[in-house]
Amino acid sequence: MNRPFSPTRVVVTGGAGYIGSHVVLALGEAGYDVLTYDNLSTGNRDAILSGELVVGDLADRDHLTRVLTEFNPAAVLHFAASIEVGESVTDPLKYYRNNSANALNLLEALRSSGTGKMIFSSTAAVYGNPVQLPVTEDAPLQPINPYGASKMMTERFLADLARANTDFRYVALRYFNVAGADPEARLGQDYANPTHLITRALKTALGIFPKLQVFGTDYPTADGTCIRDYIHVADLAQAHLDALNYLTAGHSSTVFNCGYGHGFSVSDVVAVAKKVTGIDFPVEETARREGDPAELIAGCGKIRKQLDWQPRFDDLEVILRTAWEWEKKLMRPSTL
Repeated sequence: MNRPFSPTRVVVTGGAGYIGSHVVLALGEAGYDVLTYDNLSTGNRDAILSGELVVGDLADRDHLTRVLTEFNPAAVLHFAASIEVGESVTDPLKYYRNNSANALNLLEALRSSGTGKMIFSSTAAVYGNPVQLPVTEDAPLQPINPYGASKMMTERFLADLARANTDFRYVALRYFNVAGADPEARLGQDYANPTHLITRALKTALGIFPKLQVFGTDYPTADGTCIRDYIHVADLAQAHLDALNYLTAGHSSTVFNCGYGHGFSVSDVVAVAKKVTGIDFPVEETARREGDPAELIAGCGKIRKQLDWQPRFDDLEVILRTAWEWEKKLMRPSTL
C-alpha cells in the first residue's frame, strides 16, 4: 500500500555508507522519516541509525520504482556510487555503470513514481585541474579521471531533466575532501580497505597498516605534496539538510561547493595525525597516482550565502581527533 505524501519523508540511496549514514542520522535527528536504499556492497547495515532499510540495487529499476512509489517520498538524497579515483582509472566502465547508468535508472524511477526533488552527491573531481583557486561553481567542468567524469554526466542528466520537467528540481553538492567522524563516535569510515588519507594515516598509527604511502612529492605546491580542502562529515551532513530545506522552500535547481575555502597539504595532514595520535608512524614517499590534481580548494561563498550554511568543525585537528576517536572505537579493547 502506498503511503500518504509527507514533506518530511525521504529516501536515501547509499545511506549505509560513510557520508550517507551521517546524513541519515542527521535527518532522523531533525524529524525526517527516512528509508535507506542500499545494496550493502560497501555500506554497513549497522551504520543506519535512523529509519528503515531496504536492501536493493539501483540497477534493478523495477524494484527501485516500486519502493519509491510505495514509500512516496518528498525527496531523494542520492549517495550510492563508486568513489575511488585510482580504481576509476583502471576500471572506468565500473564507474560509468555504477555512477552514471545507475543514476539514470534512479531518475527514471523518480519520474515514474512522481518524486520531484533530489539532492545529489557530486564531487570537486568534476573540475579536474582548475585554472583559478579557490574554484567556484561556474568554473569549467574538466574532469581528469573517470570518477569525476561519471559524476559530471549525472549532473548533466539532472540539469537536462530539470529543464524538460518543471515539476523536478535538484541540488548537486560538489564535495571536496570529506573527513572526520560523528563527534559522539557513533559513526565514521568503516571500509575494509580505505584509501582516504586521514583514515589510512590513523589506521597506520594503530598498526593496521605497516606504513602510510604519500603519493607524489613533486607537485607545484609549497612542500611538493597535494593540497586539499578537508570538510568535516558532520558539517557536510548539515549542508544536505540545508539543501533539502532550500528545495522545500520552492527554490530553483542549483549547484553548491562543499568545502571550507582553504586547504592543507598531505604533509600537513601527516603532521597533525602524528600530533593527535601521539604516534610517529612510518611514512613512505612514492610516485604520483594517475588522476590526482595538485590542488583543490573550494570557493564556498555561494553555499554560505544562499543556504546560510554555518560549519561548526572547520579545524583540521578537530577533524583528525573525531576520526581518531572512531578508529579507536573500531579496534577491539584488547588490541589498544
